Amino acid sequence: MMLPFFLPRAVIVASAVVVAAVGAVSRLAAAGTVIVTVKDNKGAPVSDAAVYLTPLDQPPVVTAPPEPLVVSQQGQEFEPYVTIVVVGSSVSFPNRDNIRHQVYSLSKAKPFEIPLSGPGTSQAIRFDQPGIVAIGCNIHDHMSAYVVVVSTPHFLKTATDGLARFGDLAPGRYRLDVWHPRLAGETRRDLVIAANDAATQTISVTLKPDKRIRRAPDGSGGGYK
Repeated sequence: MMLPFFLPRAVIVASAVVVAAVGAVSRLAAAGTVIVTVKDNKGAPVSDAAVYLTPLDQPPVVTAPPEPLVVSQQGQEFEPYVTIVVVGSSVSFPNRDNIRHQVYSLSKAKPFEIPLSGPGTSQAIRFDQPGIVAIGCNIHDHMSAYVVVVSTPHFLKTATDGLARFGDLAPGRYRLDVWHPRLAGETRRDLVIAANDAATQTISVTLKPDKRIRRAPDGSGGGYK
C-alpha cells in the first residue's frame, strides 16, 4: 500500500512564488519599447502633446487613481496646461489666486460648471468618458486648459524635448494617438509591437498659431499686458 505523499506547505508556497517570479521575468523579457518623438513642421520638438497607446488585441484595463489630480488656478492661469487622465479619474481645481474664478467646460466629453469660487476653495470633477475636455474661466477669458481623458494605461505628455518613451509593452497591435491643443484633430497610426522590440516613431505635426494671451508684468508697476 502506497502512503500519500505530502509536500510541506512552505515548499508549496515557495514553489508558487518561484513560478510567479519566472512568469513575471519572462513577460518582462518579452516586453517591447516604443519611443515617440513629436516635432512641428520645422523640426522643433513639441511639448504638451498627449501621446497614448491603446492595445487592440484585448480590451485595456484602466484603474483610476484613488486621489484626484490637480489643475490649479494660479497667476490667473491654469497649471498644468494639459493633463492626461484615465476614464473615471477625478481632477481637483483649487483656486490659489487672491481673486475669484468660475471654472467651466462646454465639451461633449464632460460639460460642467464650478460655481464662482474665492481664494483657497477647491472642487473636484470626475471625468467618466473618454475625449478632449477644454476648460476655461467665465471671468477671465484668457485662461485655458485641457484634460485629455483616455481609455488606456499607456499615456504620456511630451516635455520640452518632444519625447514620450513607453516601456514594458506586451507584444501585439496598438493604436498610437497624438493630440495637442494647437493641432487640428488627432494624429493616429497603428503599430505592431514584437517581443523585445524597440521601435521609434517620429510624428510630424502642423500646429496652429498659439493664441493664448500670456500674462506678464508690464514693467509700470500696475496691471498686466
